Formats: sequence, structure tokens, C-alpha cells
Amino acid sequence: MSAFDLNELVVALRASRGFEHKRDIADAVGVLARALPGGLADTTLSSEDGVLLGDDCAAIPDAQGDGHLLLAIEGLVDDFVARMPWFAGYSAIMVNLSDIAAMGGRPIAVVDALWSDGAGQAEPILQGMAAASAAYGVPIVGGHSNHRAARGQLAVAVLGRAKRLLSSFAARPGEQLLMAVDLRGRWEEPYPFWNASTTTPAERLRADLALLPELAEAGLCRAAKDISMAGCLGTALMLLECSRVGAVIDVDRIPCPSGFAPGDACHAHALRWLTAFPSYGYLLSVAPSNVTETRKRFQGRGIACEAIGEITAQPQCWLRDAGGGKALLWDLAAHDFIGARARETFKREAA
Repeated sequence: MSAFDLNELVVALRASRGFEHKRDIADAVGVLARALPGGLADTTLSSEDGVLLGDDCAAIPDAQGDGHLLLAIEGLVDDFVARMPWFAGYSAIMVNLSDIAAMGGRPIAVVDALWSDGAGQAEPILQGMAAASAAYGVPIVGGHSNHRAARGQLAVAVLGRAKRLLSSFAARPGEQLLMAVDLRGRWEEPYPFWNASTTTPAERLRADLALLPELAEAGLCRAAKDISMAGCLGTALMLLECSRVGAVIDVDRIPCPSGFAPGDACHAHALRWLTAFPSYGYLLSVAPSNVTETRKRFQGRGIACEAIGEITAQPQCWLRDAGGGKALLWDLAAHDFIGARARETFKREAA
């Protein structure tokens, strides 16, 4: 792959829908950081500069025991709910459980908020939610419904518990960036959703999710993030921004489904994979001494896990190809991606 190809890839990624949706986070964080100067609750860690925002869940010290309670919420884009209501309902549960796992936790229960134009429109959404609840063994314990809305909309929240946290703020220079992804799936057309869940046995789904808290509790990993609609590279930017680090990512080492060519990253199929939202996909920042064991645990369950880059002290994310070509994906020192440090910026401006 030539340097020109990488630069072309950078342009395509920055213009992608997933990148744009994640950049919208900065607007909300900026407003809340100013409106609530005493701090926000959706945090894993805090610093002398204030509350840090950007983890997959809020982490709340568990007053009833060791560890933390985890709280997260996901909203579904309305065109997805309209075109694929059953899978939207299923996915709303699935992605919330992934957020809990990415923080080193195990899910307890979920609640939902559903708007629809009549009970008939709501039914397949609810059926999808029920299917995911049964498959993953996590109960739906309540929620809100409105059958007199103009169109279908859905949000789901989840509660979990972690004995030992994984965090977006814990990546350190010198660690390896690992990508773990279940490639035994298929596309849900026309969306960039890689579905390795709906036809998978329930026992496997539950055990695969349990790998993340098991890694945390074994001390093999401290930093992780689930791969979301920004794809593996957009998710990497979120992790790096939170941890105030950078990375050099080898695009040719990114695990791909059969038939895709990671080295031809500007090909339409491969670009689609780099912006895909997989049903099971995580980025982990792992100390070199723990890489072999971490990969072994995923691979032992048939999940692809590869070291795709190195964490660096300089807060820039570079893409690199097999021929040594490099292109700058994002300069995090110059431009926020999600505004994870907006609270700190606000405090400095107000000083």
C-alpha cells in the first residue's frame, strides 16, 4: 500500500458517518461540562483537573461491596429502527452488554424507552429485545413505552457490576494495541453491522462476554473499549484521547473476515470493514508481557485477536502499511475527537 493510498483512506474515514456521530459527543460534553461545574457522574476516573468523560459506562463505587456498579445507555439511529425493527431491538440489548464487558463488568439487568406509531410498529422491536435478553441471560426489568409517537425510536439502559475496572483512561505508552473480534458472522445489509450474535448459541455468547471481566480480574489488561459505530479506527481514537496517548496502527494487521484484504484498505469492501460495527469487537491496551496470554484466551474461544499497533507518548494516531508508508489519521494534541477532556479545558478557561 502506498502513502497516497493511506492518505486517501484517512480522508474517507474522517468523512464516514461513524466518525461524524462520535464527534457529535464533543458538543454535548462541552455543554454539560459548563452547566454542571461541580462534575458529572459518567466517569471511571477523576483527576486534579476534574471529572473525566469518555468511558463506555459510568462507574459508581459499590457501597454494598467491592468494585463498581456500571451504568450505560445506548440510543438507536431512527433509520435503523424503521428498516430493521427486530434487529434494532436485539442490537439495543447487545450493544449495552458490550459496554458493560468493555469496562470489565458483568450485566445485571436492562430497561428500555420505546416510542412507536402504534403497538404494531413496536411489536417486532420488543420481540428482538426479548430474543437478546433470552440469549444473553440478562432480564428486561422495566422501561417506558409510548405508542402514539410519530415514528419508532428506541433507547436501552443497562446496569452491571465490575470487581476490577477496565477503562478508556488507562492506556500507557509502550503497551500493545490489540483488536479482538468475532469473525464468524455476516453483514446486516445495507448497514455496516457485522452480526456474529443472532445465530450463535447462547452459551457461547455469554462465555465470550465473560472473557473481558476475566482479563480484568486476572490483571492482564487495564484499558479497553468496545468497537462501536466509528469502527475499529474511530474507537481507537476515542481510547487514545481519553488516555492522552497516541498510537501507530498497522492496517495490514487488522483482523478481517474471509474475503477481505486488509492490505488494500482503500478497496470498498475493506474500507467497509474498517468502519464496521461488530457485534463482538474490542480494542485493548496490553503490556507486552501480557500479550501472549491475552491473545490465547480469545483465540481459545475461536475469537480473532491480533496486536495491531503500539501505544505512543505523542498524542497522534498514525496509520502504517506493510511497505512502511504512514499517514496521520488524527492529531489529538491539536484537535479533540470526542471532547473527553472538556471538563479540564473548562476549568483552565475559568481559572
